[in-house]
Amino acid sequence: MPPIIGLTTYGYREKKTVSALYDHHYAIPKEYVDSVTRAGGIPLLIPPNENDWQALWPTLDGIIVTGGTDIAPQQYHGDGQNSQIQATAPERDAAEIALIQHAIAAKDKPVLCICRGMQVLNVALGGTLHAHIPAIREQDMHRDEKGLWTLHDCYVEADSQLAHIMGTKCVNTYSGHHQAVNHVVEGLQVVATAPDGIIEALTYPEHPWLIGVQWHPEKSAATDPTQQRLFDELVKAAENS
Repeated sequence: MPPIIGLTTYGYREKKTVSALYDHHYAIPKEYVDSVTRAGGIPLLIPPNENDWQALWPTLDGIIVTGGTDIAPQQYHGDGQNSQIQATAPERDAAEIALIQHAIAAKDKPVLCICRGMQVLNVALGGTLHAHIPAIREQDMHRDEKGLWTLHDCYVEADSQLAHIMGTKCVNTYSGHHQAVNHVVEGLQVVATAPDGIIEALTYPEHPWLIGVQWHPEKSAATDPTQQRLFDELVKAAENS
């Protein structure tokens, strides 16, 4: 039986999905599923429907906390009136924070946190976020002029678990976020940064396999082996968990 990898989905109001019959959907981009499938895992979508992940926990061999909308500022004592905060999904915040806290305590399954997922990882442990990168940087290199995808390099600590997995100290990444990790909570380790100093990857050394990346490896994993290796190694770790 191949490892079953749970992937958290968007909240049901988070993304507009084209349908003539339904207004709300639990969904994720196909690239996440494809990346897990290429790695030899079986993807299983986990909607943020209260704590359904708890019932699924014994079935899961590994977890991916996916990207998505902004975390509600109230989760990290931020400014709830900030006009730059995009649509939030409180039910997703609650479910994913609880899931990550449990995963850290249990230490029995590999976890990959992507973009929003890495921010959730930091917030779940008591860290904070920058609500809007343009407010702290003169130039925003993390989105294009329309707020969509851009490509930029990230520098990975040479002796880190992440560099060992990806096989490189510099990766070219797909980026589309406007928020970033601010205060890093004790226990997490910064292992990659962008040229402007924004934190791009975190690990939790006390956990056997817990990695957060601010970029989107699923976007280029089909053609970039350095990105696909994140999913390959997650699935390999899940086989042995």
